[in-house]
Amino acid sequence: MEKKNIKDLTMEELEEIVVQNGFPKFRATQIFKWIYKDVESFENMKNLPKKIIEFLKENYYIGRSLLIEKQQSKDGTIKLLLGLHDKSAVECVLMKYKHGYSICISSQVGCRMNCSFCASTEGGLVRSLSSGEIIEEVMATERENGVKISNIVVMGIGEPFDNYDELMKFLRIINHKEGMNIGMRHITISTSGIVPKIYSFTDENLQCNLAISLHSAIDEVRSSLMPINRKYNIEELMKACDYYINKTNRRITFEYALIRDINDRKDDAKALVKLLKGKLCHVNLIPINPVEGKVYERSEHCSIEEFKKIIEESGIQVTLRRELGSDIQGACGQLRKNHFIEENDKI
Repeated sequence: MEKKNIKDLTMEELEEIVVQNGFPKFRATQIFKWIYKDVESFENMKNLPKKIIEFLKENYYIGRSLLIEKQQSKDGTIKLLLGLHDKSAVECVLMKYKHGYSICISSQVGCRMNCSFCASTEGGLVRSLSSGEIIEEVMATERENGVKISNIVVMGIGEPFDNYDELMKFLRIINHKEGMNIGMRHITISTSGIVPKIYSFTDENLQCNLAISLHSAIDEVRSSLMPINRKYNIEELMKACDYYINKTNRRITFEYALIRDINDRKDDAKALVKLLKGKLCHVNLIPINPVEGKVYERSEHCSIEEFKKIIEESGIQVTLRRELGSDIQGACGQLRKNHFIEENDKI
C-alpha cells in the first residue's frame, strides 16, 4: 500500500484513523502537535508508544519539500523554489512588513486560467497541490528563514478556487489551535472569478479575506485579459461579490493591474467607479510587473496617479501596491513553474 502524506490530514481525520486502529483518541492530538512542531520523523514524536510510531511509519510519511533555489531581492523579499515528491516544483514568496512576515503561496503547479499578463499560466496546469503540500510551503519558508509567518495570501501560482476542496482543508488545518494556529482573518484568498465557488466560499463562513482579480470593469477588456470572464462575466461576478458582502459583512479587495493603453485610461477608471460605487470594498492598484515573453507594458506614472485620483475622489478606498521582489521575478504575476527537479535529486 502506498504511504500517504500525514500533513494532508485534518485533526478530525487523524482522530478517526487513530481510533479505528485501536489507539486512544488523545494520541491524535499528540501526533498533530508534533507534525506542526516540524519534526522530521515519527521517531521524534517522543511521547508516543512504539506501537503507534510503527503504525505511522508503515502507513504515512511526513511530507517535506526540497529547497531547490532561494533568491533574495534588494528590498529583502525572498523567493523560494520548492521541489515536490513528483519532481515538479512551485514558488512562494516571503515578504517583511512592519506588522510581521507575510507569505504568498501557490495552490497549484501551473494554472489553467490563461490570464494573458501572468507568467503562472505558461504551460498550463500540471496538477493541483494537496492541502499538506500547501501547508508545507508555509512550514518550509519558516524553516529555511528562521521566521514566524503571521499572514498568508493565496495568490501565487494557480487559481485557489480551482482546487477548492484541498484549499478548504488547508485553511482548517493551518488555523487549528493545536497546529500552526494562524488566524483566518490573517489569510487572504485571491480568485480570478470562479463564480460558483465564491458562493460556496461565502457559505463556509470562515472569516478569511477575499480578493478578486478584476483588472477591468469593462467586459470586452476583461475578457481579452482573463478568459474566465467569457464564462462568468462582470455582472455575474458582481452578483456573487454582493452575496459575499451581504452575508459576511466583510470587505472585498479588488486587484487591478494597470497596463499601459489597455486598462489605465480615464474611461477605465470611471467604469471601475461606476461598478464598485457603494460596495464594501477596497481597490488595490498594481502597476503591472514585467514578464518575459509578454508584450504588456507598465502604465506611466502620471496615468497611475490620475487613475488613483479618480478612484479616491469617488470615495472608494484605494491603495497603490508597494512593489516587492520584482528584481527576482517574485512580484505579482511573475511566479511560474519554470523549474523541474532532476531525476537524481532526492526529496
